[in-house]
Order: sequence, then structure tokens, then C-alpha cells
Amino acid sequence: MTKLFDLRPVGKAHNFFGYYNKSNFHKNNRFLLAHRVDMLSKDLTGTEIAEVGYYDLRNNDMFHKLGETTAWNWQMGCQLQWLGDTDKVIFNTRAAGKDTPVYADFQSTVVDIHTGDIQYLPLPIYVVAPHGDFALTLDYARFMVTHRTIGYNATHHQHKLELCPKDDGIYRMDIATGDFTLILSLDDVRNFQPLPSMKNAIHWVTHMEINPSGTRCVFIHRWTERVLDETCFLHRLFTINCDGSEMKLLECSDHPLPQLADDFDIRAVGTFDYEKSEYQISHPMWKSDTEIIVWGPHNGAIHYHLYNDANDTVQIIGKDILNENGHMTYSQDGRWLLSDTYPNAHTNDRILFVYDCKHNRRIDIASLYTPPDLGKHNRCDLHPRWSPNNKHICIDSVHQGKRQMYVIDVHFEPSYST
Repeated sequence: MTKLFDLRPVGKAHNFFGYYNKSNFHKNNRFLLAHRVDMLSKDLTGTEIAEVGYYDLRNNDMFHKLGETTAWNWQMGCQLQWLGDTDKVIFNTRAAGKDTPVYADFQSTVVDIHTGDIQYLPLPIYVVAPHGDFALTLDYARFMVTHRTIGYNATHHQHKLELCPKDDGIYRMDIATGDFTLILSLDDVRNFQPLPSMKNAIHWVTHMEINPSGTRCVFIHRWTERVLDETCFLHRLFTINCDGSEMKLLECSDHPLPQLADDFDIRAVGTFDYEKSEYQISHPMWKSDTEIIVWGPHNGAIHYHLYNDANDTVQIIGKDILNENGHMTYSQDGRWLLSDTYPNAHTNDRILFVYDCKHNRRIDIASLYTPPDLGKHNRCDLHPRWSPNNKHICIDSVHQGKRQMYVIDVHFEPSYST
């Protein structure tokens, strides 16, 4: 490990948070959400228990358990997150046998960290609006077929999936009441400017993110004829109002797929070849109510691109400096772009860094080793996340032989902050 900043481990058990798209820091910058598990890695069956709770960073990292769940994966966990600006936490749980016509295996649970009061909601969550009033969600069991890394095992057996159903897609759920409605079906997405490559493909939606005001959502539409080879995935980037109206296509990476040839050897595909594909569209995040940062191709070249949802312009960010896919988020003032890389194929190291948008320079924070035998579904990406005051970063890492969260002080030297 090469480090430029101090990485402080949090807790002693195996623990992690998951995805990069939300902060696990409480608004007071003191409490840090986490999943605690008893193993570094395992092929999940849907029976493994993860404790959910938070660490108190100002009280010897004391862990406060809020509940348990079996509805989780190594990449996203159970979508554990603070509910808006409150002292409540929301996360996905298993609800086998409940009388709900949609996603009957899973629900979501809200816990007040002070009173312990619990509220159960009829659907799982994928993304919660910044104000905490509603959530958008998808079928996690469908992901077990289309993109296993972010799926949950079904309680009893995996149902056979239609290629592009009219009764499945993006659901909106009211947090206060639990009322929900289908706002966009997979059939609707496929039939929006359809392409020949979609005809025999299975379709799904992923990477939903809601803008700061809670009015628009960005998502990726993916489709493929070969779900076991991610290099065969095709991608489109969309935005839509959070009631399902005014859908807009921002980008499409439809391209020829030699991998579909009968003699193509899927064993020749490396663990991270998909993330390093020249056609990949991934990890969209809102910078503002109208701007979206994404890794993907535009006009024949792949970069970090900043899309403007209002005027349809596209800008390259960090040209010749930011040249790898990563998990990126902006600081509150938009000055710093926090991100990471996937493991180097030769050293198995990945880089954690910030990019200074003002001075067009990259500052590497750490180079961290990851064991190559963790594989695709059980890997531990860094998934860097800002604290609300942008003075700290939290990551997940396995460079010391445990699946562990680390907090990093990023008070930059004066030469970096001018």
C-alpha cells in the first residue's frame, strides 16, 4: 500500500457501507452508517445476516446496532442510508410471505436512531429523494439474472423473467404512507426510440439517481442477449421527471457485439474488462439540478462527461487526466471531484483521488491493494463518499486483509486549496 493521507480504520469487525452514491455520514459528521458481517467474502445465498447500525466517531467508534437484514449484496449492501435530513435510517429487509403484489420477497424498514421506533414499507428502496419524502425502486430479484452483482436472492426460488414486461420497471413509493405506483415500465423504456439490438434482449434499469430538488431522476437502461458476459451489455442514459413524465434520452452506446458469435470464449473476459470497456455508461451522479457527471462515450470518445439536462450540452471533465472509469461525486461547492479507479490488471492496486476542477489537476490520496481472488460479485470497490462538510472521506477497502471502512482527513495543504 502506498498512501499520501492517513487512513483510519473504523471498527474491528468486518464492516462496509457499499455504494458511492450517498454519504454514510450523519449530518452532524459524527455518526457513520455501516453493515457489520462475520466474513470477508462469501457467495451470498440470501440467508446471511448483516447487522446494520452506525459508529460514533467521537466515542471510541462505538457501534450502535439498529437491526439486521438478509436483503443485501457486497456492492450496495441493503441500500442503508439516512432518511433525508432526519435522525432516521432506512434500509432493505426480507419480507417473505407478505401480502404485497410487487417484489413480495423484499420490503424496507425505517428506524429512528433515538427512539428505536420502526416503520415497515411495502417495497424495497433503490434511491431515496434528498428530502426523504419518496423513494424510487426496482426489482432486486431481476438483477440476479441481469446483473447479479447488485441483486438479492429470492426467498424461495428465482422466478422466470419476461424479457421486457409491462408490469415491471420503476416504482415510486411514498415514505410516509407506503403508497406506490409504477411510473415507468420496462416495456415503455424499450419502446422509446427502439433499436434492432433490443428485439431478442432482456431489459432492465439501473443506476437511478434523483437530483437535489427531487424533481428529476437519471437512470441507465441496459439490455443484452447474453447476461453472463457483461461486455455484451448495451446502454442508454435517460432522465425523467420523478412522476414518470418527460423522459429524455441523453446518450446511447449501442454498438456491434462480436462477443455474440458462437465461438466467442467468455473465459477470456477479465474480471474488470466490463468496467474498462470503451462503450460503458456507468455511475451517473447529479452535480446540480440540471448537471450530471457520468463515465461514458460521447461523439466517439469515452471520458468523464458532464451532461446538462436543461440545454443538452456535454462537457469533457479532466481530459487527459481522468482516463479511467470510477465512482465519482462532487464536493458541495463543485470544486472537487472525488473518485477512484478499478484495480490495475498487473498490480491489483486501485487509486483513490480527488480532481481539482478549478486548476485542472488530480491529487492521488492512496493506492490500495485488492486481492484478485475476490472475484466479480464479492469484490470490494473503494466507493468513496464525502462527509457533509467535505472535510472527510469514507471508503471501503480490503488492503489490510479485512473488509473495512476507513475515514480519511482531507484538509488539503494551502497549495492545494487556493
